[in-house]
Amino acid sequence: MSDTDTLIIDTVNKPGWLPAMAAILALVGVADSVYLTAHHYTAEPVPCSVIEGCEQVLTSNYAEIAGIPLAAFGAAAYFVAFSLAILTAYGYRYVWKLYGVQTTIMAIFSGWLIYVQGAIIGAFCQFCLLSAITSISLFGIYLFSWFKNRRSLVQPPA
Repeated sequence: MSDTDTLIIDTVNKPGWLPAMAAILALVGVADSVYLTAHHYTAEPVPCSVIEGCEQVLTSNYAEIAGIPLAAFGAAAYFVAFSLAILTAYGYRYVWKLYGVQTTIMAIFSGWLIYVQGAIIGAFCQFCLLSAITSISLFGIYLFSWFKNRRSLVQPPA
């Protein structure tokens, strides 16, 4: 086996720190989404201490689909991202591509929700923005890993 073959195998099989970081970040998203879901079902107002507009966003027509709050869908999406990252961290490298698909969808949907908050509703929710930042960061971790692997596959070891 050549040095280049060894580098490719090591790069693909070595889980690294990115899946672990993704799992931790996904847990932040789970916590945020579960918090918003609980507030939705208890009808308690969400305390907005940084940005005013949480109630306007969370009670808008865009806050739920078929009676289910978007935050519940977010909690499920973050849990899937967490699970895929954990599986990758434990050596199941093939699920990292599924993680990439999941976080791409999450980042696109988060971008759309930011647009809805700013352009349609005219208010922002700090917890929704935290969720968007988390989703986009999860996607950023995947992109970073993709570019890192591409670079290491192109450049043979010295």
